Amino acid sequence: MNVFQVFTAHVRAAVETLAKAGVFSSAPDLSRIVVEPPREAAHGDLATNAAMALAKDVGLKPRDLAEKIAAELGKLPEVVKTEIAGPGFINLTLDPAVWRSALADAIETGADYGRGEVGARRKVNVEYVSANPTGPMHVGHCRGAVFGDALANLLDFAGFAVTREYYINDAGAQVDKLAQSALLRYREALGESIGPIPEGLYPGDYLKPVGEVLKAEYGHDLLNWPDDRRLPLIRQKTIGMMMEEIRTDLAALHVKHDVFFSERSLIEGDTDQVGRTIEELRALGHVFEGRLPPPKGGAIEDWEDREQTLFRATAFGDDVDRPLKKSDGSYTYFASDIAYHKNKFDRGFRDMIDVWGADHGGYVKRMNAAVKAISADSAELDVKIVQMVKLMRAGVEVKMSKRSGEFITLREVVDEVGRDAVRFMMLYRKNDAPLDFDMDKVKEQSRDNPVFYVQYGHARCHSIFRNAAAVVPDLPTDPKARAQRLANADLTRLVDASELSLMRKIALYPRLIEASALAHEPHRVAFYLYELASEFHAMWTKGNDAPHLRFIILDDPQMTVARLALVQGVVTVFASGLSLLGVDAPLEMR
Repeated sequence: MNVFQVFTAHVRAAVETLAKAGVFSSAPDLSRIVVEPPREAAHGDLATNAAMALAKDVGLKPRDLAEKIAAELGKLPEVVKTEIAGPGFINLTLDPAVWRSALADAIETGADYGRGEVGARRKVNVEYVSANPTGPMHVGHCRGAVFGDALANLLDFAGFAVTREYYINDAGAQVDKLAQSALLRYREALGESIGPIPEGLYPGDYLKPVGEVLKAEYGHDLLNWPDDRRLPLIRQKTIGMMMEEIRTDLAALHVKHDVFFSERSLIEGDTDQVGRTIEELRALGHVFEGRLPPPKGGAIEDWEDREQTLFRATAFGDDVDRPLKKSDGSYTYFASDIAYHKNKFDRGFRDMIDVWGADHGGYVKRMNAAVKAISADSAELDVKIVQMVKLMRAGVEVKMSKRSGEFITLREVVDEVGRDAVRFMMLYRKNDAPLDFDMDKVKEQSRDNPVFYVQYGHARCHSIFRNAAAVVPDLPTDPKARAQRLANADLTRLVDASELSLMRKIALYPRLIEASALAHEPHRVAFYLYELASEFHAMWTKGNDAPHLRFIILDDPQMTVARLALVQGVVTVFASGLSLLGVDAPLEMR
């Protein structure tokens, strides 16, 4: 039961009733009607913008229209009060039976509570991580991995058909340097003194195992091979080993992908997909041969003063047209990215979400332009920029540098603080805001540690169930059986303000899922869970001061069962939300 969907339908019906009554000539566009929680709890239970959204269409002042809509809504048995606020908001106060009904629905629906159909099984491709296979993943990669994985979970729960994808950047100059770096480690494994790693190559010790494997497989043979023969082999071997390490790191975070797509596959094999895409765009008039003017506001990394193959990006909202080929005739990274997104489009994806690091912010406009061009403006690309993570220990920043080989790996962080802490805290801030991650604070057992606070809420719920056996001896220990038993509780016994507030919070969950999925913002789930935990723990504390509000009432089994039903609703939402975030929901805390 989504209370907000139900009342959106009620508001639309009220407007249609007014139209049929001749208050205005025809029913306006009802899709703009929104029903949401009011900004302040004192204003009621629900608020709608219907009057302000529709007033211009029907030729009435917003407050005049609001009064008419409110009068219709006031006829509903579920509505106990209507109020017009500000320029025309309509605030509704509902009968508590609405919230009890939502609680009963949460208990009966169980793990599927909040699961939606807003996605209508529409295909969506979520590409995330896509770290260059030039070394182990560091904590910066971690945030994008967790964000993308949680977003994919959320979209799936909201009814979309999700494909989770990793784009392997296994072509270009970076992997060529990787092969050269691994060649040095191969020589080192054979006993040579290689000295300092040359500037521009990868100095990390993580390539030493690659050298050992090459030594074991080829002995000294590779020393006698020319570079054009040995470097492609070393590159392939090194990328394979790096990707295996990346997959292991992702597994430690419980991050999963359905597809690992190779950039090199776009240019190797029977079809040069990059070249084909360029020619298709040329035929549409989106590619031409020309010169770019010098940049006005500063250097542009891909500007060259020469005749070259250009994508007409300015026709699709970009600031300048973009090169597709380098001076040596090879493709630019952008050309490969266009072909890759064309490949996604050809696979049936009209909704694409790319999760990128903060250093790619300047790339967004051109990629959006490219997707418009290759799809004839029929596909949507949403690029989610994930800002930097500052790794801290006791308030002091831990420096890391991938180029120097001195960095904290993702796996080291997970091993130290645990997967749950990493995942929850990476989501406990909006993706485009910088994040300070203190490895000491996330291990604290306090309210100031959000992941502990939420998990403790879930564990406390189960503690209540265990302790309730003395008063309700027939309470099943099996979760499904327990839920069936509590679904028959007399919820009319729940009348205290804290109980009704908790029920409202539970009822908000389906709307939260829908809104978070449509906005591509999984952090909203983390925020909501912390707020739910806060209300639940506050009610527990309230029971310490007022014994009649405790969850277990020794001399009143019926009230205990009603309160246990409320706990069942809370634990249902805790378990669901934590699952979407990829965080465990423990039965007890140790």
